[in-house]
Amino acid sequence: PPLLLLHGFPQTHYAWHLVWPILARTHTVVACDLRGYGDSVALDADYSFRGMADDQVKVMRSLGYDSFAVVGHDRGARVAHRMALDHPAAVDAVALLDILPTAVVWSEMDAVLARGYWHWSFLAQDGGLAERALAADPIGFLHGFLGIGSSAGVLAPEALAVYEQAALRPSVQRAFCGDYRAAAGIDLEHDASGRRGSHQPALVLWGARGLVGRGRDPVAVWREIFPDVRGRRLEAGHFLPEEVPAEVASEITDFLAAR
Repeated sequence: PPLLLLHGFPQTHYAWHLVWPILARTHTVVACDLRGYGDSVALDADYSFRGMADDQVKVMRSLGYDSFAVVGHDRGARVAHRMALDHPAAVDAVALLDILPTAVVWSEMDAVLARGYWHWSFLAQDGGLAERALAADPIGFLHGFLGIGSSAGVLAPEALAVYEQAALRPSVQRAFCGDYRAAAGIDLEHDASGRRGSHQPALVLWGARGLVGRGRDPVAVWREIFPDVRGRRLEAGHFLPEEVPAEVASEITDFLAAR
C-alpha cells in the first residue's frame, strides 16, 4: 500500500532517510520535497498548506495512487492535516509528528513558546527583511533553525549537508518565508472556515524534550479535529524521524496495520 512521507522545516525529503528503509518493507514509500523546499520549484507565490497539499495529491495521482496514507513531520504534518480535510477521499490515514494545530500554536504563544518558535514571527515579516537576512547568512540561520527543540547535534553529517545545500538557494529561502507568512495569515483562514471532525484514523507522536507536550495533551487537542486519534510521546526532541527512526517506523507500521 502507498505511503506518502512529508518533511518539515528547514529540511528536505531526506529527513526520512533513516525511516524509509524500514517502512519500505511493508509499503510503497513516496518521499517528496514540499513546494519550494529542497529541489522543488514553486511556480507561484502560494505557500499555503492547502497549496502544498494539492501538490502532493497530484504527485500521488501521477504515480497511480488515488488513495494513500500520509505521514508528516513539522511543516509536513501541517500539510498532512490540511490534506486530510481538503481531500478526504484521497487520505486513508494520517500521522502527525511533533505539532499542534497552527491556530493553537498562535493562540497559546507565551514567552517560552515565543523564544522556542522565534522563527514563526521572524520569517512571517513582510517587506523582504527575512529574505535579506537569510541571504546574508543562510548556513548560520539554518543551524539556528535546526537547534529548535533541544535537538542540536542529532543530525547525521550527510543529512546536514543536504539541508545546507538546499538553504543556499534563494528559491528555498523564499519558500521558508512564504511558508511562515502563509501560516500567520491564509492558513489560519483556511483552518477557521474549513471542515472539522475528519473521519480518518490519526496517529500523533511528539518529543518528550520538545515544546509540543508542555501544555495540553496533544492527543486531546487533535481529537477535536480527528475523533479517531491515538498517540504518545517519544523520548526525543523535535526531529523524531532522525532521533528515534526505528521507534517512529514501528509506531507508524503498527498504526497502519491496525486500521
